[in-house]
Amino acid sequence: MSLRAKINDSLKEAMKSRAKERLSTLRLVNAAIKDMEISLRGEGKEEGVSEADVLQILSKMVKQRQESAKTYEEGGRLDLAEGELNEITIIEEFLPQKLSEEEIVSAIDAVVAEVGANSIRDMGKVMGGLKAKYTGQMDFGQVGGMVKERLNQ
Repeated sequence: MSLRAKINDSLKEAMKSRAKERLSTLRLVNAAIKDMEISLRGEGKEEGVSEADVLQILSKMVKQRQESAKTYEEGGRLDLAEGELNEITIIEEFLPQKLSEEEIVSAIDAVVAEVGANSIRDMGKVMGGLKAKYTGQMDFGQVGGMVKERLNQ
C-alpha cells in the first residue's frame, strides 16, 4: 500500500472516530501533498507525486513543527507547543523508522564509497546520495556535520 493511500485511510478512520486533532493534521498533510501535485503538473510532470516526494513533504512538516514548538516554548506558550508536538507524533507515524547512530555512520560510509568521495568538496554528492536513499530516516542537519567530519579524516 502506498504512503498516500495509508494517509487517506487514516484520514477516513479519523473522520469515523471523530478524532478532531488527528483529522486536522491529516488534512494538512493531504493539502501539502495536493499542493505539490499541482505545482508538478504546472511544470509538466503529469505522473504526480512520488513516494520520495511524500516523504520529503512529511519530513519538512515535522521540521516546521519542531521549530514552531521550540518558539512557543521559548515564548511561554506551552499549550501551543504541546499541540505542535502532537502533530509531529501523528505525522511521524507515516515516516520510516529513524536510523540509529551506528546505522547512520554505516550509511555515510556506504555512500562515501559509492560516490568515491575523498574530500570536503564531495560533500554535496554524499548528502545527495543520503537524501535519495534515506529521506525521513535521518536528520540531515545532524548528518551534515557527521559527513563533514568523515570527509575531513
